[in-house]
Amino acid sequence: MTLIAIFFPCISFLLRGRILTCIICLILQITLIGWIPAAIWAVISLQNSRADKRNNKLIKTIRNK
Repeated sequence: MTLIAIFFPCISFLLRGRILTCIICLILQITLIGWIPAAIWAVISLQNSRADKRNNKLIKTIRNK
């Protein structure tokens, strides 16, 4: 998924269900200069999403004990 976020940033957002963010990223991605910030944004967003899922899983586990 990280490679998709680097090479196709707007697809990365689309696969995670963020349609409006995908459109904004696509507009940014249209220019060659905007591709790099779009890729960085997609990778950081992906990492934050993974961290949120991991934290929610830990909180759920702690509450169940």
